[in-house]
Amino acid sequence: MAGVILVKLFVATVVVSVGICGTWVGAQVQHVVGGDRGWDASSDLGTWSSGRIFAVGDKIWFTYSAAQDKVVEVKSKEEYEACDVSNPIKMYTDGLDSLTLDKEGIRYFASWKPESCKNGLKLHVEVQSPQAKHLSHTVVTPEVMADGPTTPSASAQLYGLSHALFGGLLVCYLSRLL
Repeated sequence: MAGVILVKLFVATVVVSVGICGTWVGAQVQHVVGGDRGWDASSDLGTWSSGRIFAVGDKIWFTYSAAQDKVVEVKSKEEYEACDVSNPIKMYTDGLDSLTLDKEGIRYFASWKPESCKNGLKLHVEVQSPQAKHLSHTVVTPEVMADGPTTPSASAQLYGLSHALFGGLLVCYLSRLL
């Protein structure tokens, strides 16, 4: 009888551990291109994107005035650099467009107005594997290490609470089987 309880406890521990790690590693990030300014000529998209890591499964959002602009995706670096938007892969026209980054590689976006594109209203996104994104966040050099927050954030507390709730429900379920 004690052996059965130990096996069930072990299985419960494995399930909870996999649940915790799986949720953390597979987190999807929502990127609003340009931040508060959105897709706009006054946005510095180069600076906005420089510190970001884009991974498969992340979602990017384009927010802009549909009456003033459109966003196009072009297929090559050459088209991107030359602001050649004459043959786009896709055109976004709603003013609030989202797309899921579904595979690794570089994607190129530009204003459909060549003059706006030439003035910097364009973005290239290098999409990495989810594992590469996770590894890049775990590398910390002493020069950039900062003190952590003094109290956990509300999201961290909710995250921990949801796992504790799951674990409690699992224990209750397993105790009913005995």
